[in-house]
Amino acid sequence: MIRNYILLVGLAICSCLAFSQRSLGQESIDESRFERTSVAKGLIQPMEFETAPDGTIFLIELAGKLKTIDPKSGQQTVVGELTVTTAQENGLIGLALAPDFATSRWIYLQYSPPDFSGQRISRFQFADGKLQLESEQMLLQYEEQRRECCHHAGSLEFGPDGTLFIGTGDNTNPFDFSEGYAPIDEREGREPWDAQRTAANTNSFNGKILRIRPEADGTYSIPDGNLFAKDGSEGHPEIYVMGCRNPWRISVDQHTGFLYWGDVGPDAGGNGVRGPRGYDELNQARQAGFFGWPYFIGENYAYHDYDFETKTVGEAFDSVRPVNDSRNNSGKRELPAAQPAMIFYPAASFDRFPEVGNGGRTACAGPIYYEADYANAPNRLPVQFDRVLFAFEWSRNWIMAVHLDADARVQKLERFLPHEKFTRPIQLKFDLNGSLYVLLYGETWGVNPDAELIRIDYVRGNRTPKAELQIDRTAGREPFTMKLSSQGSSDRDSDKLDYRWSYAQATAEAKSIEETVFSDGAKPELTLNTPGVFTIHLDVTDPSGATSRQSANVVVGNNPPELRLLQPQPGSFFEPGKNVAFELEVSDHEDGTSNYAAINDSNELVELDPSAVRRIFVQLTPVGLDGAALGDENAPPGLKLIRQSGCLNCHATHRPLVGPAFVEVAKKYKDQAGALENSIERVQKGSTGVWGKIPMLPHSHRTREEIQTMVEFVYSTKAEDTVVSVSGLRNELTAPIDAVAVRLEASYTDAGSRDLPAITSIATALLRARKVQAERASEYKGTQQLGSGAAEGGKFMGAINHNGFLKFAQIPLSEVGGIRVSVASAGSGGRIDFRIGSVSGPTVATIPVEVNGKWEEFYQRESIIEKQSSTHDVFAVFVNEKDQGGLMNVDWIEFLPVAPVSLENSAVQ
Repeated sequence: MIRNYILLVGLAICSCLAFSQRSLGQESIDESRFERTSVAKGLIQPMEFETAPDGTIFLIELAGKLKTIDPKSGQQTVVGELTVTTAQENGLIGLALAPDFATSRWIYLQYSPPDFSGQRISRFQFADGKLQLESEQMLLQYEEQRRECCHHAGSLEFGPDGTLFIGTGDNTNPFDFSEGYAPIDEREGREPWDAQRTAANTNSFNGKILRIRPEADGTYSIPDGNLFAKDGSEGHPEIYVMGCRNPWRISVDQHTGFLYWGDVGPDAGGNGVRGPRGYDELNQARQAGFFGWPYFIGENYAYHDYDFETKTVGEAFDSVRPVNDSRNNSGKRELPAAQPAMIFYPAASFDRFPEVGNGGRTACAGPIYYEADYANAPNRLPVQFDRVLFAFEWSRNWIMAVHLDADARVQKLERFLPHEKFTRPIQLKFDLNGSLYVLLYGETWGVNPDAELIRIDYVRGNRTPKAELQIDRTAGREPFTMKLSSQGSSDRDSDKLDYRWSYAQATAEAKSIEETVFSDGAKPELTLNTPGVFTIHLDVTDPSGATSRQSANVVVGNNPPELRLLQPQPGSFFEPGKNVAFELEVSDHEDGTSNYAAINDSNELVELDPSAVRRIFVQLTPVGLDGAALGDENAPPGLKLIRQSGCLNCHATHRPLVGPAFVEVAKKYKDQAGALENSIERVQKGSTGVWGKIPMLPHSHRTREEIQTMVEFVYSTKAEDTVVSVSGLRNELTAPIDAVAVRLEASYTDAGSRDLPAITSIATALLRARKVQAERASEYKGTQQLGSGAAEGGKFMGAINHNGFLKFAQIPLSEVGGIRVSVASAGSGGRIDFRIGSVSGPTVATIPVEVNGKWEEFYQRESIIEKQSSTHDVFAVFVNEKDQGGLMNVDWIEFLPVAPVSLENSAVQ
């Protein structure tokens, strides 16, 4: 439904327009009062959702599941599952609750049955907490061709008068000979490439928004005011709007009855003899009408008739009297006059609507907000959002406040929460309390671990301050002096904060520990003279009494060991599937040192006991090119929360740190009755003495549901899943075969001191593979990440504009003799300049990219690189001064060894 529309367009650049605090009405907008709450995570290709009168959220997933979500606890329950086909982006694609759902219990679903080539709209009873599949009443089904992809659209919305609107796509392949312009290929056998047979055909349900009135007996009637006569003499009487390409998200104003939708546009990067460049549209229909596709786009910019056999360009289509002469048209020849789009924009920046920025395009229409509907809701939006259409962009990751006047005309566009990241919003809804729910699909077109449902509230009144505790050292021999700071503590109401510092000594037996208050300053010092494990607390309190706490553990009486990684050097290359050699050096006040030269120079150091080597643990972990854990795309939700909560400062998956290894926790508790609830409570409230003397600090900032997700991940870890690891001061590990980068992490745990806990020190080095997937760039601009089964890893960088770039940080160019790229282009082509230091730095290699006519048929090109002596940031800069949009796709880049290397087909500077 989405992916193919955005292959030729550029990266979204955030609009600089932000909410300022301004006095309009009785309150000023304070962006910091918008609070974002995660309601449900772990969703699998979520499509649409609705809120029932009792607050229960109903949500559908593409593969056929219907879920309910408790908005308070986030608890997800699968309450039904339809059998659907998901081929060509089909599936369970539309959801609406009956306007009288509280009493009728009817749920309307739009789905793709595997035994029918098309879409079906049915209603089902919801009873006893389940979707009653046997209660299905089919209202309507319409055929689609499934020979070629794409454009199924899919969206259901009820109007204020009880009519049901149904979004349908043009079911037309936009690629091959259409070249990003109007797909009107009338040649025999090319029917799936002709949108005249669907969107411009009055006798096709495709490329439309239908409007019907469900009746009590499970049938439907045709409401007054649809586009064609009720007797079907002119076309399907169900049609309300025709001439749509992919009306993927629709919305109905519950006050005016006006219909809004986003229509995902074609791909041409520039105007040509066949017609205009591609535009996405946000449309408003006050009444039934024809909205132009495939003859017009944007403000009725006309395409030209085109003979695909002779490649002859004909006359431009007439928007006042459009005619469908296609051999594939089974409906009326003369069509209604075309209606222009309300808002429209191309891939490039656009003076007409500059607020939308530039980049990929997947326009969607959300709800219209009326402040009076939520007058008594404490967390309602400010009155400045009265009569605002909330449009959103699946590709550009933004939400746009479209301010409408009293006649529903566009007044202005304004980015909503421009500093928030909305990872591919797919639907927006307001609940009965005026809170805005945003369904986030996740990073790519597919299954995403970051898919979630969030809620946005505008919080009035006092807000809780945030404590931030800084400490310069956390372990050492007594007397132990530490410098503390409250720097970073804050209050969003700008209140003056009071500080309270305290400490408590932890014991394995203690359940509650007496705290000693030692300061009320912002930056105190504390000296502890007694060996032991202590917890330092910082409490910050505002004048209203709202308080928050942050804590840290310190060990007094044991110096941390020192661990040095002698080889490999950070930033070096590794060969996937080959061995990586390492060498370490250990020094510890109590245990001794492996640096024998240092022993001769010191009266205090002794030789490291050979048995201590068993406490060395070295592993290779696949990471991103920036060294960050591979989490945002692939990690389970529980692991992502663990990373965000700082748990990995004290825990590792397969080895002890400050706390036990996750595998040991799983081994101890996994099958123990009541263990899950006990673990959740300990994580939330903190605990002492369960696994040792160092307390586990409370995680009260996390909800119970988030903590349960974290604990369930810990319980799921298995010993047999251990990452590659060895022991020893010198040894080798085998690098993973498919890693783009690895972090070599060595740890040494000392033997403790005087019954004090052992302390672990860590040394790391980031190593990188020579071949880098383009989507792993550490920074990019003028391009975006897309998905394709033809690309390595299923992803590539596309929608590339002139002067767009990919940045690869800290490449050891002294080890590089050439560069190889995997590219494709059905657009403008161009070249890639490889520059060092910045996008305008010296060019060390250039590779031309020819047009091969296929966006996902990648080929390789190489170039020798000018020899460098050190490490540099490398920028792959995309260049085409003539045709500045839709240049190419890039799958991967490989930094080749210095020598020997064969560079056939190279572009040598």
